[in-house]
Amino acid sequence: MSAVEINPEGPNHVAIIMDGNGRWATQRGRPRLFGHQAGAKRVRQAVETCPSLGVKYLTIFAFSTENWKRTQSEIAGLMALFRRHIQREANYLHRLGTRVRFIGEREKLDIKLQKLMDYLEKLTENNDTTHLTVALNYGARDEVTRATKRLAVEVAEKRLRPEQVNTEVLASFLDTYMLPDPDLVIRTSGEARISNFLLWQSAYAEYEFIDTHWPDFTPDVFASVVNRFGGRDRRYGAVKA
Repeated sequence: MSAVEINPEGPNHVAIIMDGNGRWATQRGRPRLFGHQAGAKRVRQAVETCPSLGVKYLTIFAFSTENWKRTQSEIAGLMALFRRHIQREANYLHRLGTRVRFIGEREKLDIKLQKLMDYLEKLTENNDTTHLTVALNYGARDEVTRATKRLAVEVAEKRLRPEQVNTEVLASFLDTYMLPDPDLVIRTSGEARISNFLLWQSAYAEYEFIDTHWPDFTPDVFASVVNRFGGRDRRYGAVKA
């Protein structure tokens, strides 16, 4: 990583929509799964880079609830990649001091993958250097729907009164209840949309839409985006004095 001056007022929590793996591979005359494999290697680099950038929390969008619409061969390849990646990276992430969590509706995933996810969460549960959250079979509307159902049960069973329900209570039922809201959301590969990712949590996040495909998202690119964040004036609806 080359020298990049980092603003000390950078983001505490960065969320990334990792887009462009398939296009990156197609441009090179390779199958889409080749791009996903290259993208998986960038996840390791991003986690390694976080401490030097002052980023404590990193959340990545690995597979959405809408991604089931892809071809069966691509889905099968992705699921196999997730399993291999967890098995290969688990001990390394633990040595780095990374705490790993998964968010999303995991019941639809195959049992072996679910067990590996549980294993990695348990292995790293006491780590605190970097908090890596992987959104797997995740969609923000699905998350809010599931949270609302759980909240409705609490009200129906009289553990909560309707007048007690506010934004903080609802947020406590979300998949990300244990995390701070993201300060910065990055989407790679030139698309300027948020694709049903952390809709509730990103209400006051800054967004960066960059042209770089995810397999080309180097530590230098990461540092440059984080450094730009420090120059933004974040008022959360207030007027600066």
